[in-house]
Amino acid sequence: MTTLVTLDPTVLAFDWDAAALQQRLQAIVPGTTVEVRAEAGSTNTELLERQRRATPTGEAPAPVWLVAERQTAGRGRLGRSWWSEPGSTLTCSLGLALEPADWSGLSLAVGLAVAEALDPTRSDDRESGSSARIGLKWPNDLWLRGDDRKLAGILIEAQALRSSAAGARGSLARWAVVGIGINLRPPRGEGGEFRTGYACLDELEPGITAPAVLQRIAPAVLAALQRFEREGLAPLLAAYALRDVLAGRRASAGDLVGRVTGIAPGGELCLRDDAGQTHRIASGEVSVRPC
Repeated sequence: MTTLVTLDPTVLAFDWDAAALQQRLQAIVPGTTVEVRAEAGSTNTELLERQRRATPTGEAPAPVWLVAERQTAGRGRLGRSWWSEPGSTLTCSLGLALEPADWSGLSLAVGLAVAEALDPTRSDDRESGSSARIGLKWPNDLWLRGDDRKLAGILIEAQALRSSAAGARGSLARWAVVGIGINLRPPRGEGGEFRTGYACLDELEPGITAPAVLQRIAPAVLAALQRFEREGLAPLLAAYALRDVLAGRRASAGDLVGRVTGIAPGGELCLRDDAGQTHRIASGEVSVRPC
């Protein structure tokens, strides 16, 4: 069946080549669609509402990538806003039904997929991680390595599916919405103050465009989610460790202060305090900062 690509060149600032991308994505997950809009409030909110509207039928919506050239009400973790304007950022969300055995560490898997799509490492450098310019800051940020500036953020939200839309594991099936915001250009005028400093992809690849970035990350993230559903986080821990910008550093997590020793198998951050006790911190609990 032919699927519809929402792409109106009379209102969009860029040519997204969405039809070609959709074809690539359908080779990974059949039925996946791509929608591109000139403006949206929040791509995450839109996809969550789409699933809620589908609830009476008991059906999960088809997988979809929703892209907005400009977001007017974008959201980040802990309720923070995400600044967005055409050409300066890529703001998009993937919605799909997922049923992993364990949801722990999903944001880490997504962050790793985005980092590797934007900044692939050569096989002979993987053990040292020396060629990785983009690092991962637990639990859901991408930073430029070396000076702790934020390049991208991830916000994952999930809603339970009705039993008729769930699979064999029933209550573990959810409609997952993976929101991704990537800085492409320096901000113009006001709005340039950020908690962690501002990094943009143009520093690594001058002239790179939002459509080019989407073409890279969309297949990588969709494939990573399929792998996570089958295998969980465990196969990804070694690759994550190569990009971990907190490992070995002192950091604060709420009232706790200590040295980060890595990521636990369940995706928690491991922080050893000055008394030698190791604490495992879940991603929903606190904001972690280097100190």
